[in-house]
Amino acid sequence: MRDRSSVCSIGARRKATLLVLASAGVLAACSSSSHSSSPSTASSGGSTATSAAGASGSGGKLTIAFNMGAEADPFFIAMNQGAEAEAKSLGVNLIWQGDPSQYSPATQIPIVDQLLAEHPSALIISPTDPDALQPAVNQAIAQGIPVVNVDTHVTDLSKVLSFITGDNQQGGAAAADAMAAAMHYTAGQTYQVVVGASSATTTTNTARLAGFKAEIAAKYPGIKVMAEAYSQSQPAVANTNVNNWLTEYPNLKGIFAIDGTNASGAAAALQARNLVGKVALVGYDAYSTNVALLQKNVFAALIAQNPTEEGKLAVQYAVQYLNTKSTSGIPHEQTLPNIVLTPNSSAADLAQYTYPTA
Repeated sequence: MRDRSSVCSIGARRKATLLVLASAGVLAACSSSSHSSSPSTASSGGSTATSAAGASGSGGKLTIAFNMGAEADPFFIAMNQGAEAEAKSLGVNLIWQGDPSQYSPATQIPIVDQLLAEHPSALIISPTDPDALQPAVNQAIAQGIPVVNVDTHVTDLSKVLSFITGDNQQGGAAAADAMAAAMHYTAGQTYQVVVGASSATTTTNTARLAGFKAEIAAKYPGIKVMAEAYSQSQPAVANTNVNNWLTEYPNLKGIFAIDGTNASGAAAALQARNLVGKVALVGYDAYSTNVALLQKNVFAALIAQNPTEEGKLAVQYAVQYLNTKSTSGIPHEQTLPNIVLTPNSSAADLAQYTYPTA
């Protein structure tokens, strides 16, 4: 159950966006009820962000601002659940705010700038680009606002309180192993594969691709990465990318979908062309819909992260620092393990690692 008195409802915010924010009263509906400050709005690329609160609510509660790209992504929905539960447990306010669906610095920067203008107690951020979001992180730190990076990170982590993520290099390597197994890799043969990602610069995407390519170079020299394309976390764009590849590379043998939205788009394309089982699809992120497709052998494997735990730890470390003013016991960098799910995974494992939904 979401703590609606202290965190803006994702569903309410989406409805407000769809209504084109007809009145300031709609915006206020997404604000924490414990705050009296008037909300402001910032628009970018046709989307609107809602400012929810100031630094502290009634009774002097701490307020944690949590900013991410593409908040409708099931990965971030799962992260939100972990963050909300921890905020409720610790008795702090949580502002959860990002663009509804677009994953890009252009849409993220105005939202985080607006959040910082409200002077939250701490900022948790998943940067869509390590360099483009660095100024916002620097600004927060200059204002005395501690910053936690989660999932992705900015280039300079030296003054960031903590960075929490999955083991992306390992995940990319595991994807290469799963793809080779699904293609029945044989030395001396050549296998054309492609990679679909959301961003060319997002740190999770680049680390997974690096791990994937390093494992191929070390163990599978016959696998050739023919192309890479980017979708900004839009499944429809990922679908188009895959369809273009299937036309350009008629002998395509494998697709590495580097995150969940690309996995969804790629799966739809293969099903529409009756290529399930003929092109090995390895995806990232255990969306419930993709896990269902894994059980139908549409995916050869899914690399599952733990976004719920990432969200929980990010809030925990921010509040611990605010309460103690000490970094003792707070890891500067924390890497969580990934799990490889296959059609042969047990029902218990699938249930445990499938991302919860809103």
